Amino acid sequence: MNEKGLNTLEYQKVKQQIQAFISTESGQEEVNGLKPMIDLEKIQKDLDETQDAVKILRLRGGIPLPQLVNVKPHMKRLDMGASLNGKELAAVGRVLRTTNEIKLFFKDLADSEIELVRLFDWIDKLENLPDISRRLNQSIENDGHITDEASPVLHNIRQNILRSESAIRAKLQEFTRGKSAKYLSEALITIRNERYVIPVKAEYRGQFGGAVHDQSATGQTLFIEPQAIVEMNNRLREQQLAQADEERRILAELSELIAPFTAEILENAYILGHFDFVNAKAQYASSIKATEPTISVENDIFLRQARHPLLDSKKVVANDIMLGKDYQAIVVTGPNTGGKTITLKTLGLIQMMGQSGLNIPTSEGSRIGIFEDIFADIGDEQSIEQSLSTFSAHMTNIVSILANINDRSLVLFDELGAGTDPQEGAALAISILDAVGAKGSYTVATTHYPELKAYGFNRAGTINASMEFDSVTLQPTYRLLIGIPGRSNAFDISRKIGLDSAIVDQAQSLTDQDSQDLNEMISDLMSKRKEAEDEALALQVQLTDATKLHDDLAKEYGDFVTQRESMTNKAKEKANDIVADAEIDADKIIKKIRQMQITQGQAIKEHELIDAKSQLSQMHQPTDALKKNKVLQRAKSKQEFRVNDDVLVKTYGQQGVLVKKMSKTEWEVQLGILKMKISEDDLQKVHVESDKKDRTVFKNAASTSTSTSLDLRGQRYDDAMSQVDQYIDSVLLAGYASVTIVHGKGTGALRTGITDYLKANRHVKSFEFAAPNAGGNGATIVHFK
Repeated sequence: MNEKGLNTLEYQKVKQQIQAFISTESGQEEVNGLKPMIDLEKIQKDLDETQDAVKILRLRGGIPLPQLVNVKPHMKRLDMGASLNGKELAAVGRVLRTTNEIKLFFKDLADSEIELVRLFDWIDKLENLPDISRRLNQSIENDGHITDEASPVLHNIRQNILRSESAIRAKLQEFTRGKSAKYLSEALITIRNERYVIPVKAEYRGQFGGAVHDQSATGQTLFIEPQAIVEMNNRLREQQLAQADEERRILAELSELIAPFTAEILENAYILGHFDFVNAKAQYASSIKATEPTISVENDIFLRQARHPLLDSKKVVANDIMLGKDYQAIVVTGPNTGGKTITLKTLGLIQMMGQSGLNIPTSEGSRIGIFEDIFADIGDEQSIEQSLSTFSAHMTNIVSILANINDRSLVLFDELGAGTDPQEGAALAISILDAVGAKGSYTVATTHYPELKAYGFNRAGTINASMEFDSVTLQPTYRLLIGIPGRSNAFDISRKIGLDSAIVDQAQSLTDQDSQDLNEMISDLMSKRKEAEDEALALQVQLTDATKLHDDLAKEYGDFVTQRESMTNKAKEKANDIVADAEIDADKIIKKIRQMQITQGQAIKEHELIDAKSQLSQMHQPTDALKKNKVLQRAKSKQEFRVNDDVLVKTYGQQGVLVKKMSKTEWEVQLGILKMKISEDDLQKVHVESDKKDRTVFKNAASTSTSTSLDLRGQRYDDAMSQVDQYIDSVLLAGYASVTIVHGKGTGALRTGITDYLKANRHVKSFEFAAPNAGGNGATIVHFK
């Protein structure tokens, strides 16, 4: 694509909007390199990936990716034999940790049977490297700090440093808190030149002995290392140097550990960046309400309700734009500020977006073409530096365009031929359009010249269009009307604003008859179009009503069939009960007859008795046939969950109400004061009598099995906080008055996080640490309202 066309249509601004959703430096590189493509397979592949990401965004909220820096320079240094510092190793660790998390995320998508077209193919290319990832996570924190667990030697050195610092501070506190405090400017302990010192008044510099390491700006305070701690400071400094040596050794060891896997790490980083890129495309598509286009290799463009992506979607007027099937050129006429230029830019920019693998701001079912280049001559091209007028600048640009177009080019002209004598400008415009058409290029041109309206009628493969103008309000509606040329509204506007009718009538008499006839023809066309649109709208209303009636009848018929089959089944079961009773009675009678035959010697034939009994047995009605009834099965399949249905959540044994459907298989359910996202598999419809104001609450073993305590010791912060959130929901449903959360003492980060969470939870009445013999500040007791 030519850079001028990209700049004119503001393609770079679309890329800037996508960048707002990027979280990795590698993804940022992909956005920077984004540009329209001409290879059909590559375009379709990128569109498929975008659509996969859109589905993930809709079902799971997007692909979870943290902020990741570019590790290419780090890998290059490793390949050269250098060692990485703590921050660089932390960046590599984040890449490996994110790799594992993304693999698990996509495994969950696969287990949930979520179908994706392209993105699953990338997962097999990710390398986990679990041993390296575990070692980095153990040794390096996110900010690059080396942990105590990086090596036993480092752990011991740091313990010695802590003891030495504690001893030095204890010794110096004897000076700051004892009788010697009067010699100090302030009762504090500080550090100068990496050695502990105290601020001594200059006149008492010899009071403590030792060395002076600094002085205040006034010179009245000296920062002195007392003689009593010189040896202690020396020992501390030796320990600090040993720590630095051990840290360098650890960094070198970790660098050597990952050096053989630089190719795998780079590939992981690239794939994560690519996931970030497609995730950003999906988020951008959601923000502008974009849809996936289909691709027409014949360049049959059909943009349904197209909107300019850089304008507010709530204010911009959407238009249908067609090009390429019945015509390859459109001549758009109409008044200034009517939306002609925006329509040109909308077509060009949307086509560029589609060829870049992006979803486009149109309604479903839109098509784009594939153009080798898109040229645009739009806006004021005047150049003071080159001494070019607007007309000359436009013609210079047009000459360049005509030299580079072919039958796979899209050309957009704004105000073609403007800036010169109208008669000459119109002639030039017609000649330029003929030259573009001769090369087979696709063209959309805007103009004010009435001569081009006739051109649109007379030239094959060319059609007129205009921007609609409301003759009542005398305001543009910004709607594109394909097939109708724009008409002049000067006389109508003049009358509307109060110009003397005699003046307007005289002006009309001065215009040639052809112009008046053309305007009348345009007015007639617009009137007929309005009638056709009104008729189509009426037919659409009738079709909607008919469709609704058909659906209602189908539903009622299904209910009727279900009820009929149910009643038939009950009748057959009742008949079978009657026949069973009759058979019992018949058996008694037959037994009695046989006894009579024996006692009285009467001749009754046995086969007659068997035939009579068989006839009774045949009166049984088969009920299992209902299981094979397809109509009934279809009726049952329609018993779906609906908003406001009463349901039982099996896991919690609680009854709730369906609020809204979150996805194909999940609903938001109101459970008392809580709203939860529940899978359909965990829901069961229940019937609630309409006259009951209070809903019945069901409890099962699941609700009573919730423990009154939660043990989080040994867990990572994020996992622990997630468990706390789920646990609080469970105990609220179970109705517990208080519970205990065991978090341990550790660094205190988890305890602080849980405290902040409990403070923000409006269902928590109060909380406090456990008694000293029950865990102290390693456990928190929570009381609920």
